[in-house]
Amino acid sequence: MTFDVRLPIGLLFLAIGALVAAYGLTADQAAMSAHSAGLNIDLVWGLVMAGFGAVMLVLVWLARKGDLPPPSEG
Repeated sequence: MTFDVRLPIGLLFLAIGALVAAYGLTADQAAMSAHSAGLNIDLVWGLVMAGFGAVMLVLVWLARKGDLPPPSEG
């Protein structure tokens, strides 16, 4: 079994994205909208990062299942 770097990257982005999205959900919305033109930047980017982490974890799962070749070494 080889080391697949997608696993720690996926876990890292999923964890940080969940934390940033949770902060975006719980932060003061009035202060946030005053600084970012009405867009909750923390929530949006938290979801983007969590989505990227989920994609990495799906790729790891598919590679272990045998549907994808393992990452090339070298």
